[in-house]
Amino acid sequence: VLGNDKKANVKAIESIPAVKGTFTNAGQFQVIIGNDVPIFYNDFTAVSGIEGVSKEAAKSAAKSNQNVVQGVMTTLAEIFTPIIPALIVGGLILGFRNVLEGVHWSMLDGKTITESSQFWAGVNHFLWLPGEAIFQFLPVGITWSVSRKMGTSQILGIVLGICLVSPQLLNAYAVASTPAADIAANWVWNFGYFTVNRIGYQAQVIPALLAGLSLSYLEIFWRKHIPEVISMIFVPFLSLIPALILAHTVLGPIGWTIGQGLSSVVLAGLTGPVKWLFGAIFGALYAPFVITGLHHMTNAIDTQLIADAGGTALWPMIALSNIAQGSAVFAYYFMHRHDEREAQVSLPATISAYLGVTEPALFGVNVKYIYPFVAGMTGSALAGMLSVTFNVTAASIGIGGLPGILSIQPQYMLPFAGTMLVAIVVPMLLTFFFRKAGLFTKIEGDTNLQAEFVAQEEAEFV
Repeated sequence: VLGNDKKANVKAIESIPAVKGTFTNAGQFQVIIGNDVPIFYNDFTAVSGIEGVSKEAAKSAAKSNQNVVQGVMTTLAEIFTPIIPALIVGGLILGFRNVLEGVHWSMLDGKTITESSQFWAGVNHFLWLPGEAIFQFLPVGITWSVSRKMGTSQILGIVLGICLVSPQLLNAYAVASTPAADIAANWVWNFGYFTVNRIGYQAQVIPALLAGLSLSYLEIFWRKHIPEVISMIFVPFLSLIPALILAHTVLGPIGWTIGQGLSSVVLAGLTGPVKWLFGAIFGALYAPFVITGLHHMTNAIDTQLIADAGGTALWPMIALSNIAQGSAVFAYYFMHRHDEREAQVSLPATISAYLGVTEPALFGVNVKYIYPFVAGMTGSALAGMLSVTFNVTAASIGIGGLPGILSIQPQYMLPFAGTMLVAIVVPMLLTFFFRKAGLFTKIEGDTNLQAEFVAQEEAEFV
C-alpha cells in the first residue's frame, strides 16, 4: 500500500525481469511476479528493509486510499466471498437435480430419470437436503459472514440468521399464496397494542445483510460503553434482541422491498423488448466492472434473482465475459509465443480466465495493451446479447469461465454452448485484427512491434 501511487515508477518496475505486470486495485498497488514470488519477496525485504505486514493490516491501510464506492464494494466482496463456495455447490446440485427430474429423455420413453429409476429418485431426493440448506438458509451464512467481516461475535450472527429462517415463521416462499387474513390471524406476534408479522426471510439477501450489519454495529457500540467486567452478560443480549426486533419490524420489510425492486429492475432488462441491448451493454461493461471492483455487487443481485425468479440470467453473461477476456489474452499469447517474458504472463492468465478468474488477464495483458481488452469486451457484448436473446438461465452462481456451463439449467445448455463459442472465436479474431490494423494499440513499445508481427505472420503462413 503506497502513500502516493503517483510516485511509483511503473515503467521501471515493469522493466525488472521478474515482474510480469502491475496494477492498482482496491487501494493497493500490486506487482505481478508469478511463481517466483517467495524468492522475490525475500530479496525485496532484505534490500529495502521493509518488513511484511498482516493481511488485515494491509487491508486497513488500503482502505485509506479508497473512495466511498470502492469501500462499499470491498465490504460486499469480503462478505460474499466466504459464501461463494456454498453457492457453487448449491448451483451444481440444482443443475444435476434439474437433469434428473426436469428432462424427459426419448430413450426412456419420454420419462425423466427419476421416473425411470428408483435409485436416481432417491439420489434426487437426498440432494435436496444440501440444496435446501444452501439456498433457503442463506441468510444464516450472510449474517455470519457480516459478523466475521466486522470482527464481532460470529455465533450471534449465526443465531440472528437462524431467527430469520426459523420454522416458527411463515416461509417466504409461502407468503404469496397465503391469504392476508390468514397471515393476520395465524402468523403474527400479538403484543396486545400491536402485532408484528411472523414472516421468514428464506433465501433473502438484503434483509439478512441489513440485519447482520445492525447486529454488528450494536455490538461494537455496546462494547465501547459497557464496562468489560459485565460486558459478557449485557453486550450479547443488548445486541441480539434489538437487532432481531429491528430485523422483523423495520429492516426485514425494507430489505425485502429493496430486494424485490432490484430484481424486478434487472428482470425487466433481461426479459423486456430491448433485452438484447441490456445483454450487450452488460456483457461489454462487466470487465470494466472487474477493474473498478464494482463486479462484487453482482453476487447480491444474482442471489436475489435466484430467490425471486428461480434462476439468474445475469450470471451466464459473467461466465461469458471471463471466456471472452481469456480468449483475447490467448490470441495475444499466440502472437507473442516466441517472447518468453510475454508468454510467462499471458499463458497462465489465459488458463486462469478460462477458469473464471480474469484479474491476471486483465491487469497483466489486456488492459495494459488495450486492444485485447477491447476485443474481449466486444466478444463479450455479442455473446451476452445472444445469451439474453435465448433466455439462457443459470440455476445458481457457479464456477466462471468454461466450467460455467455446469451451472446452466439443462434446457439452456445448448444455446449457452453456442454463446461460449462466440465468446471464444470473436475476441481471438478481433485481437488479431486490431493488432494487424494498428487499432487501439496505444501503448508505446507494443505499437512499435506491429511491423515485426506482420512480417512474422507473413513468414509463418505464406
